[in-house]
Amino acid sequence: MKPALVASAQDGSTDLAPRSGSVFDYVSASRLILWLKCPLAFRLKYIDGIQFRTPSAVFLGKQVHAGLEWYYRHQQFGLDLTSDDVCDFLRRDWSRSVAAEDMGFESAAEEAQLQTKAGGLIRSYLAKIAGETSRPVAVETAVESPLIDPRTGEDLGIPLVGVLDLVLEEHAGPVIVDFKTAARADQLSELSHEIQLGCYAYLFRQTTGLNESALEIRRLVKTKMPQVSFHRWPARTRNHFGRLFAVIRAYLDDLHSHRFVFRPGQACSYCDFRERHCREWSG
Repeated sequence: MKPALVASAQDGSTDLAPRSGSVFDYVSASRLILWLKCPLAFRLKYIDGIQFRTPSAVFLGKQVHAGLEWYYRHQQFGLDLTSDDVCDFLRRDWSRSVAAEDMGFESAAEEAQLQTKAGGLIRSYLAKIAGETSRPVAVETAVESPLIDPRTGEDLGIPLVGVLDLVLEEHAGPVIVDFKTAARADQLSELSHEIQLGCYAYLFRQTTGLNESALEIRRLVKTKMPQVSFHRWPARTRNHFGRLFAVIRAYLDDLHSHRFVFRPGQACSYCDFRERHCREWSG
């Protein structure tokens, strides 16, 4: 593999920091996904700059990502860590992470419970991959590439950025892996993750000159007894990239037109803006 995957983000986000300028500076999977859910929510977050304190569930996900990053970075150097090693790292880094995210817990018991959940998810994951022989070639790696339509050659004039959680080298070729924490072990749909998978595949191909052999979401479920499941799909096709670029063009059209339509739906039930901000919006 070409050594083109460089730089890394430490917060598990899909946007490169410190990108804090115009929404025309770059495109990312997270921005596209929020815009697809609700253009108004996108405007409120990325243009109006309305921010909320990090929810406990999001903070937990970031801690799990940090622990897995710690584990796989050692794997890159041929160093095997135990579950205890990774959990010890999370405990040592916990206070720094809480301060960095400006976390506020209702009680010390709530915070301790969250820390226990993070450790339980890590332990379950490492037990799941015991004996895995695939070599990690990229870990929490920030990548950027111009958006050039593979079918037409048109340069959209804006870069795509993202962070690849993990790339494993398998016998059949590179596998792009994304980690997710979830509250329930329901069915995972490829279609619901198509934008993110397409963005990662595009970035990987553009920055390495190689094609992925597969894409995988490894989901860590926060049930009483933590569950870990792997969901794998084939390499992206010409049709996948055609749909991705159609979405990106529609997204950019909305930005240029200053058009951010309220899009009510199932996502409203867990949207931070649903109470005050949406009720005050009149179109």
